[in-house]
Amino acid sequence: MTRARAIPDTITMHVPFRLVKRGGRKEMVLPADRPTPRTTDDTLVKALARAFRWKRMLESGEFGTISDLARHEGIAAPYLTRVFRLAFLAPEVVEAILDGRQPADLTLETLREPAPAQWQDQMSWLRRNPKASERGNHPLPAATAYGYSPKNDESK
Repeated sequence: MTRARAIPDTITMHVPFRLVKRGGRKEMVLPADRPTPRTTDDTLVKALARAFRWKRMLESGEFGTISDLARHEGIAAPYLTRVFRLAFLAPEVVEAILDGRQPADLTLETLREPAPAQWQDQMSWLRRNPKASERGNHPLPAATAYGYSPKNDESK
């Protein structure tokens, strides 16, 4: 059987993207006007799982102190403390990370820094990330969606 047209040996496709370094690895980033597929960040998910597991272990009384827990896990207590903070993130932030809806520039390093204790303040803190606000389509909801508005004395 013969075909009317010959099938070309090579097909060329144009896919606009740029490479960025993130967490020690290179990642493809599509242009802002293109919908981005949801991809979970395995590093963030693993850190969240550890944080919640450690919280459960401390709350159950299995370990009396963070030092005891760190010794048992074979890691440094300061590292455990920084990752442990993830167990106190706002539920919306945790859901966004687990669903792969977190901003592309939200890394474990960013989240290991001290965050505000109040969930509404955390949302504002994360939304202030300059790279995420440049895109204008931040996947985390605005803190005002939860009734939060900055106090007048904070703006002074």
